[in-house]
Amino acid sequence: MSESYKKAGVDLNSAEEVTKKIAGLAKGTFTEQVMKDIGAFGGVYRFPADSNKLLIASADGVGTKLKIAASLGIYNTVGQDLVNHCINDLLTMGTRPLFFLDYIGYFDLEPEQVTRIVEGLSIACSENGVALIGGETAQMPGIYGSGDFDLVGFILGTIDEEDIVDGSSIQPGDVIIALNTNGLQTNGYSLARKVLLDSGEFSLNDKPDMLEGNSLGDALLAIHPCFYKNIRELMDKHIAIEGMAHITGGGIPGNLVRILPDNCRAIIDISNIEVPPIFELIRKTGDIPISEMYEVFNMGAGYLVVVKCENKDEAIEILTQSGVRAVECGKIEEGTKEVIVESAS
Repeated sequence: MSESYKKAGVDLNSAEEVTKKIAGLAKGTFTEQVMKDIGAFGGVYRFPADSNKLLIASADGVGTKLKIAASLGIYNTVGQDLVNHCINDLLTMGTRPLFFLDYIGYFDLEPEQVTRIVEGLSIACSENGVALIGGETAQMPGIYGSGDFDLVGFILGTIDEEDIVDGSSIQPGDVIIALNTNGLQTNGYSLARKVLLDSGEFSLNDKPDMLEGNSLGDALLAIHPCFYKNIRELMDKHIAIEGMAHITGGGIPGNLVRILPDNCRAIIDISNIEVPPIFELIRKTGDIPISEMYEVFNMGAGYLVVVKCENKDEAIEILTQSGVRAVECGKIEEGTKEVIVESAS
């Protein structure tokens, strides 16, 4: 696991241990209507109990990207980040999102600043046909410092059981397609901030040559894309999808492995994936090994789709026409359940 990330205050090994321990506690509460174990990108619940209708739920946060937003006084983009992240998680199972709730905790934000956060939530919800039906706003001095705030989202979607995409149909010979993204999305900011900002190397208003005229703040606040409409194009054109992964914390290896059957391994060729320049700036400034970069960041692959080899060209064409850069980036082989990122060394 990434030593650089650990030095930045995030211990991935510890986080994995915590996840395993709390998964056991959660499993002890499961009823017969719970349809999946902990570990996918959302919880699955049959409702009504005697139907084929499944509810898919997920919760997530924006993380320390909030520190960048607060430093720049830009509050409307992180709401979009949050909604898009949560929709992408549900999307990995083919889910149609229904509604969203939020939690905003803070000490001394101004009413206008809180309003701007919710404005971002409403923009992303409206763009994707999701109802923002409620939430909680908590002012808690003593928990949050001056200017600090937290932002968490909860989303619910639905799907018929026969339509769910869970990776169980992935087989050797399948092809992996990457949907390119514009930056860190909502993960890896603790390491990025330590390397670029806490070190005193840059300020948020600096425009490093590597960023091609963009400020560091703009690059770090790039809005997490939502891939819902792109994937719906595939589904509407009846392209069979064997599995999907949203590339969040843990990078490609940590997320793609979550959907692989036990007899499959994924081989990722990074050469086709367009890496946004912010990642190279982080790597060079922090002298971080490329293998560690792929353990922490998405490295330009925001979302992965697994399809049959015979469907890959049509799938890439449909995705490209939908407005996202889609490239073949790997294959499924017979073997133990693992993800191997080639050339990440």
